[in-house]
Amino acid sequence: MISAAEIASGPFAGTGAPVVWGDPRSAGPAVRIGLVCARFNGDITLALLEGAREALEACGVLPENISVTWVPGAFELPLVARTLAWTGRYQALVCLGAVIRGDTGHYEFVAGESAAGIQRVALDTGVPVSFGVLTTENRQQAEDRAGGAAGNKGYEAAMTAIETADVLRRLAEVKPGGEAE
Repeated sequence: MISAAEIASGPFAGTGAPVVWGDPRSAGPAVRIGLVCARFNGDITLALLEGAREALEACGVLPENISVTWVPGAFELPLVARTLAWTGRYQALVCLGAVIRGDTGHYEFVAGESAAGIQRVALDTGVPVSFGVLTTENRQQAEDRAGGAAGNKGYEAAMTAIETADVLRRLAEVKPGGEAE
């Protein structure tokens, strides 16, 4: 991933054009984050949730500004995320879960609709909603991505949500003509 320093010194450096990027570590303690978690494959989701909690703590988000809502499975994540987004209480949401391929076509429906629904929530509400739903071929891949050999995608999803919220905050501060307020 490109760094903030690389962005700042990129092709538009010094041109007067606004160049905006987010910094998840600038979130601060008052940021309110909603975590929406799928109970299906719950042990994997719990590991993702722990990663998300660690990320939010690293960003200085106070525990009392984090809510956790559980739903039956990944298919239900978008509806509950949408409901939370419309409350206006959250600067960002993180959806967490795991869809592991089985012997039927069920995987494609659940994984695809969950992803599309989560994206639609963000687009329809303007609230950043990150996709922390693992879509893997097998259980080992899920375990590897939930705190194992491949890191913790819950951590990454929480960082993504906070960074996106910061980008939106910064964009709101850009005046016509490109200057930040």
